Amino acid sequence: MNSFDIDGVIYIRKDLMGVRPGPDDIIITGRSFEEQLETDEMLIGAGIDNLVFYNPLPFNEKSRQSSGQHKANVLNKLLEEGHDIQIHFEDDPIQIEEIKKLCPWINIVHLDHDLTYKENMRHV
Repeated sequence: MNSFDIDGVIYIRKDLMGVRPGPDDIIITGRSFEEQLETDEMLIGAGIDNLVFYNPLPFNEKSRQSSGQHKANVLNKLLEEGHDIQIHFEDDPIQIEEIKKLCPWINIVHLDHDLTYKENMRHV
């Protein structure tokens, strides 16, 4: 099982798909739970129906650091539950740093590009 970020990984830009998760993979996004409806619709529209873990913080309270911490918390919880996560795919270096601090065991594939805006933004 692998885990994937959405923005900058699955979606490079609105018009450009990136790396697609396999059927048993999961998605851990920094997007707030408040963005779930539009995000689920977008993913389903692309034929992606994987399990998604949303950031529990409200949109206006989340940051790149807190999004990385959220992803690390989910990864650690899944590890504790016995899931074997091999790789996390991520594009944001700030989030990678947070994940590495809290999950030194995870292999991270850094999709290094400047095609995706990294700051907090609405996706509607």
